[in-house]
Amino acid sequence: MLITANNPNRKSWISVKPNSDFPIQNIPFGVFITKDDIVTVGTRIGDLAIDLGALHQLGYFKGIDLTDDIFLQDSLNDFISDGRKTWRKVRNRIADIFDINNNELQFNELHREKVLFDMKDVEMQLPVNIGDYTDFYSSKDHATNVETLLKGVDKSRSSNWLHMPIAYHGRSSSVVISGTNIRRPKGQTVIENDTTPIFGPSNMLDFELEVAFITTDANKMGEHISVKDAEEHIFGLVLLNDWTARDIQKWEFEPLGPFLSKNFASTISPWIVTLDALEPFRVVSQPQDPKPLHYLQQEGKKTIDINLQVSLKPDKGSETIISNSNFKNQYWTMAQQLSHHTINGCNVRSGDLFGSGTVSGNTQESYGSMIELTWAGTKPINLKDGSNRKFINDFDTVIMRGFCKNESVRIGFGECKGKVFPPKKELIK
Repeated sequence: MLITANNPNRKSWISVKPNSDFPIQNIPFGVFITKDDIVTVGTRIGDLAIDLGALHQLGYFKGIDLTDDIFLQDSLNDFISDGRKTWRKVRNRIADIFDINNNELQFNELHREKVLFDMKDVEMQLPVNIGDYTDFYSSKDHATNVETLLKGVDKSRSSNWLHMPIAYHGRSSSVVISGTNIRRPKGQTVIENDTTPIFGPSNMLDFELEVAFITTDANKMGEHISVKDAEEHIFGLVLLNDWTARDIQKWEFEPLGPFLSKNFASTISPWIVTLDALEPFRVVSQPQDPKPLHYLQQEGKKTIDINLQVSLKPDKGSETIISNSNFKNQYWTMAQQLSHHTINGCNVRSGDLFGSGTVSGNTQESYGSMIELTWAGTKPINLKDGSNRKFINDFDTVIMRGFCKNESVRIGFGECKGKVFPPKKELIK
């Protein structure tokens, strides 16, 4: 089935600013609460949120096999379970409804009042019920830098890193939507050259710039997903900030890896940008040497050119851009990650979240975390207000943005934002 929604010449009767992340060619999916306290599945064009539940009830999806309540839910899980054919039909239909040459809704004031909401009048929710969350470690530059900084071994990576996508199982209960405040975590840390831990708030709170993909019901337990079929089971992508306490991480890093240093919070952007919408921005992934084992081998344009940016905003100051990176820097692709994840028969479900791992390039300005940008605090970052940062301070806000752009269209993700607050006083003892 053709992806007609991607037509770069299509215009919408909804006004869209020139540099908007959400032209009619995007049509992401999310969940929001309207000003009437109704929870609905929706999409967005420009600065308007579109109630897909109301649109469905009014008959605009006639001819597409959808249950009556598919968009009248507090998550996208059931819709995602319907599979790629349904996603594509719905997205194509939405593009047709809001095409400038389609008058059906455009000149129906009563219907527009039920369907369209200004973004400032809706409250975004987590778009899916996340049953499981896996975070990969797929940037060669990031892996090299972090192993050097945390273990003190120059340019060292584990011997298995070039042979398979490395990952850990994260905590889905603490995945939150953009705009949610983050409490500084507490835990055990050790002072340099000491082996006796102390307890207290983390002094090395960090962000990790990531992109995450969300899957449909992909396989039964005991089956695996081939690398060539893996993308058929990927619904779309979000931005992800996998907050990390580096001092806690360093102490608990051996032998099993991340635990309290990462399970306190992970922030995602609210709109899921479909893999279909990102098709025009595919590029060839990084060369892999040594050649992966047969079940991970692939050819062609298997990654996406997504420009990524991180800003840090002090409580009383303005934003300072501190990182510019790109998703195409990743060594392991999404298809390889998903295929490897299931090669042992692990079953994947609708709404599962898979983080890319920190997206770092090979230059300092493209590093995707504070520990790299400041080289573990030895090279502080200067901000616009005259202050500097080794790591994230209380009341700082971290803002991530991402977009794809070619000569015809720009497709973006919106913001992935979180403000840091101190731990609750009764928990500091």
